[in-house]
Formats: sequence, structure tokens, C-alpha cells
Amino acid sequence: MTRTNVAPRLSRAYWRSWWAAGISNVGDGAFAAAVPLLTVTITHDPRLMSLVAAAMYLPWLLLSLHAGALIDRRDPVGLMWRSQAIQAVIVGVVAVLAVVGHVDIFVLVCAAFGLGACDVVFSIAAQANLADIVAKSLLHKANGNQQTAVTVGKQFLGPPLGGLLFAVAAALPFGLDAVTFAASAVLVSTLPRRRRPVVEHRPIADGLRWLAQHRLLRTLAILLGVNAFCGQVGNVVLVLLATQTLRIDTAGYGLLLACAAIGSVLGGLLNARIIEKIGALPALLTALGTNVVVFVGIGLSPNGFVLGSMLAVNGFVVTLWNIVVISLRQETVPTELFGRVSSVYKMVGWGLIPLGALTGGLVAHLLGLRAPYLAAGGLRGIALLLAAPTLFHAMRDQSRLATDADSDSPDRDVLSA
Repeated sequence: MTRTNVAPRLSRAYWRSWWAAGISNVGDGAFAAAVPLLTVTITHDPRLMSLVAAAMYLPWLLLSLHAGALIDRRDPVGLMWRSQAIQAVIVGVVAVLAVVGHVDIFVLVCAAFGLGACDVVFSIAAQANLADIVAKSLLHKANGNQQTAVTVGKQFLGPPLGGLLFAVAAALPFGLDAVTFAASAVLVSTLPRRRRPVVEHRPIADGLRWLAQHRLLRTLAILLGVNAFCGQVGNVVLVLLATQTLRIDTAGYGLLLACAAIGSVLGGLLNARIIEKIGALPALLTALGTNVVVFVGIGLSPNGFVLGSMLAVNGFVVTLWNIVVISLRQETVPTELFGRVSSVYKMVGWGLIPLGALTGGLVAHLLGLRAPYLAAGGLRGIALLLAAPTLFHAMRDQSRLATDADSDSPDRDVLSA
């Protein structure tokens, strides 16, 4: 029998998912730029501003476990498009309230919580669905492309557009986000559906037990928790650092976010090749170490040029982290447990973000607007030192199993527990 070597390709379903991500994240980027600008028109108190950021991520702490169990027993595509439809309604309401001038901190906090709750369901379902429609050999490439789509929309196109629209009318960025959510929901609804095996009982604790027994993923979840906490400690005051300390105007703030996007886009395009060349875990260590230096650099930035450069590097290494870790979960976690394990992972990893937002606001209030980034960079460095032995151990295991594979060519999962 004659064999032909045909390289596997990403499916049409994947590219529909890719376009949906790109469309919705253009609106999300406009929203991300408009919310802090709108908040600044209401208050300059960093403590109040931190409430909005905290509300956006609080659902990851409160709802993740239940969302993961739901995704393991339901079709992820249906959950994805329904959650986006609800998000369209939420931001549409904010747009209407902005038109009539009835937006305050309470409204923004409620809207942020609702959008965050929907994002919990959508994000976990989207990663589960991607693992269904993409071959394992293409996961790094697929996740890299997906990160590029997210970044181009959410950080490159969306923020400058959001800043421009906000300058015309405060409601316009929110209206745009509502339209893109609705368009993405329609596109997602056309994706192929997965038939789920009928299982009478799916304990949430199964995901917790599985993750607790997997040394590498368990360590990465905890490390993500510390890094996400630190990231929010700094990022919650970014708009104040830019506009008050460095005297950057509204349009310039949007361009700063675009600098981060440029780094993330380059990361999405190049990081799969970097991972292939040096290995997943060495790439991960490089990203984590660079990120420590970058956060200190952001805190010490003397002007907008340096700040924009630091944000660009940060975008590149964060994308590298995301591609490695998301692909690792998709390769390693059993399909029937993916939702629950991912929900536990995200709860551990993102559950401290609300506390990070509140901490950042308090630190900025007490010590100044540069202090949150400096403190966050130091804490990230300590966390990396503590996690390094586990990461080096996993690298040695990976190298040993790769050597064994060269000898007898078994099909192995080199990153399993």
C-alpha cells in the first residue's frame, strides 16, 4: 500500500472559531480602553477604580468549578454562543445608560461582574472545543494563531478604536462591543457540535483530585495564581500611571495598549517556532524570568516610550506563557475531565485577581502609582525561584523521555504526571 505524507491542516471549523475570536475581541479591546477612561470621568480614587477590575475577575473565584462541571456534560459550542449573546445584552445596556448619562461606579461594577461570569463559561468551553477540533500535533500552532487573533482585536485594533470612539461619544465603544459579541455568537453557533457521553454523575472534585496529582500542572496553576495577582496589582493603576504620572493623553493611552498588542501579535506568530526550537518548558522559564524584569521596568519607566516598550515585551512573553500552558493542558488532561480540571486550574490561577486589583489600588493610594508594579515584579521573582525546582525537574524528565523515544519511538505523553 502506498502512503502519502500529507501535513495535517487546521480545519474549517477551527478557522470559523478563529474569526469569531477576532471579531469579538475587537469590541473587547474597545471596551477595555473605554472602561478606565469612563471610570476616570467618575472618580480618580484608585480604590474605587480597583472595584471595577475586581468585579470582572471575581466570577473566576466564585463560578469556575460549577462552570467546568457544566462544560463536561454539555455541548461547549452551545454554551459559547449563549454566553456571548448575554454579554452583548450587558454591554448594550451600558451603552444606553452612557447615552442618558446614568453610568456610575455601581453600574460598571455590575456590568463587569456579569461580563466576567459569561467569560468564565466561554473561555473554558472555547479551550475544550479547540481540543476537539484540532489535532494534538497542531495545538501550539492553533493556540498561537488564536492568541494572535485575540491580541490583534483586544489590544491592537480595539483600544485605539475605543479611545477614538470614546472621544466622540462615551457610548460608542460599548455599542461596538455589543455588536461584535452578537456577530461572534452567530458565527460560533455554526461550529460542529460534540456529542457527550451520558454520565449520571460528574463530581466537581474529580477535577481537583486530578490536578492535585499532576505535579507540573499543579505548580503552574499556583504560579499562575501568583502571577495573575501581581499582574492585576500593577495593571489596575496603569491608566493612572500613564495619564497622571507620565502625562499621556487619551489617544496616547490607547497607543500604549497597542504597544502591548504588537508584542503579543509577534508572540502569537513566532512563539510556536520558539517552542519547537528550544522546547516548551525552557520557553516557559524564559517567559517567566523576562516578565519579572519587565514589571520592574514598567514601574521605573521615565516616559511613554519606555513604558510602551516594556508593555510590548510583556505582551510577547505573556503570549509565550499562554501558548505553552494552554497546549499542555489540552495535550495532557483527559477529554472527559477537561472542563473540571480547567475550571480548577483557572480558579487557582485567576481567583486571586480581584484581591490583586484591590491590593493594587490600596498600594497606589498609600505609596504612589509606581509602587504596585515594583512590588509585583519583586513578588513574581520570589514565586519563580520557589517554582524553579519543579520546572527543572520536569525539563529533565522531558529530556530523558525524548531520548527514550529516539531509541524505540513509542508514542508518549512526555509531560504526564
